[in-house]
Amino acid sequence: MRKTDKKIDQQLTGVLTQFCEQTCKGIQGFVWLTHLVKYTNFPHSLKVVCVFDTNKNLELFMQDKRHITLATQIESTLKGADVRVSNMMDHVLYDTEENCATQHSGQWDKRLAYSA
Repeated sequence: MRKTDKKIDQQLTGVLTQFCEQTCKGIQGFVWLTHLVKYTNFPHSLKVVCVFDTNKNLELFMQDKRHITLATQIESTLKGADVRVSNMMDHVLYDTEENCATQHSGQWDKRLAYSA
């Protein structure tokens, strides 16, 4: 990773961590989020992965269409860090700890490698 890539990654980590701490606490079943990016194609390759505890909680979240609001909030947060993408809905992925445990034995590094 180049020095400029590291700087961008630190910035993304900072704003997304702050976003998560301020915004996501009230979302039932929401556990954490992370980001994936290939810096040779940044910001187009950026993916924000929102992780829920169970499939049921994720299903309820999606049924209530709260994912649209969350994507808009993430987009606003990233714009504040001067990161712009054309359609944030294409850059937000959802997953569950339940699926990771079942499909990848809880090994998030392997699971996220498929999402990148």
